[in-house]
Amino acid sequence: MDDLRNPRFGKKALRHNRAPLPLPDHVVLVLQGGGALGSYQAGVYQELSALDIDVDWVAGISIGAINAAIIAGNPPEQRIEKMRSFWNKVSGGMPNFWLPDNHHIREAAHVAAAAAVTLFGVPGFFRPHYSLAPFLPANGPETMGLYDTTPLAETLNELIDWDLLNDGPVRLSVGAVDIESGNFTYFDTQGFDSAKCKKTRIDARHIMASGALPPGLPPVEIDGRYYWDGGLVSNTPLSHVLDQQCNDDMLVFQVDLFPAEGPMPKELSDIWSRQKDIQFSSRTRQVTDLYLRARKEHNAIRMVLDKLPPEMADDPDVVHLRGMVSEGALNIVHLIYRSREWESGARDFEFSRATMDDHWAQGMEAVQGVMHKGDLIARNIEDGSTATFDLDPVHQLKEKKI
Repeated sequence: MDDLRNPRFGKKALRHNRAPLPLPDHVVLVLQGGGALGSYQAGVYQELSALDIDVDWVAGISIGAINAAIIAGNPPEQRIEKMRSFWNKVSGGMPNFWLPDNHHIREAAHVAAAAAVTLFGVPGFFRPHYSLAPFLPANGPETMGLYDTTPLAETLNELIDWDLLNDGPVRLSVGAVDIESGNFTYFDTQGFDSAKCKKTRIDARHIMASGALPPGLPPVEIDGRYYWDGGLVSNTPLSHVLDQQCNDDMLVFQVDLFPAEGPMPKELSDIWSRQKDIQFSSRTRQVTDLYLRARKEHNAIRMVLDKLPPEMADDPDVVHLRGMVSEGALNIVHLIYRSREWESGARDFEFSRATMDDHWAQGMEAVQGVMHKGDLIARNIEDGSTATFDLDPVHQLKEKKI
């Protein structure tokens, strides 16, 4: 497959690789927010890495921003080790008991672990303000939250090479919300800071801003502006990635921690869980469908433009319109975390070691499930086609093609 070319654009050959898929111009990992569920994303990345699927762009929100920064801020041979260090640290705040495969026991342990996080915080991540400050008028931005995130800054600085993150081969994009304007902001290593007339430089503050979820975590100040968790506006950075695609062919692994679809709640405890799914899934499927619809329209416009007589090819309006609808091929693989029966609405702040390991293993299994039908994805990449692929709860890969 190494010498295959994209027939639509006649561009350079697909990237040489030992992966089970031919790799196009860009392979992007898109990571949703979801707190403790983020170890699922780590499992996804570990399996992609094991398959030599080389990711050159990572985009994340909240916990996805942390995982993305660890990937972009470390050389390939150290990324899994550093991700494991992070997740071992944040899941090390309570004893790691062996638990039998019993729904009621796992549910009780799950609730107890989440309660412990509420009371004591998470090692290397956040700790309670041991004062009444959060309940009194704010004494500065650092007290505008129930917890102190100083430990997270220390953890990020310990695990991430910021020079490599900013100047290395992997592009990083993380999203946050400007509190005063209410606008979504992306910090991107390929972005430009107009105020400073130079390239954007990302550090721990930008990653922490992306995950500063109120009222638990305080806002983060960057250059005089204060930011909260990007998930308040959109919990997935997929739109940013697609808006930046231009004419490059792209393979996107979209890792969602909250499924948009789910069963009708049966008990009061189910309502909290389902409410979070709907709130934080950020209508990922709707966003993808809108982009596919736009691409169908663009394809139809290109077909009409190709029928114009040759003398119109250089007409300014024709040239402008052709530029507006010119785009590379796109394939999106959705990998969606599916909650265990014993998990509740507290699953995004339940940081026990056993649950973290379970999420990590599920992420690896999801990629393995995709690779069982990898020929479908490979065929689209080779043909320069555009499609989306969904891995359903029983690991069946479903394709939607324009």
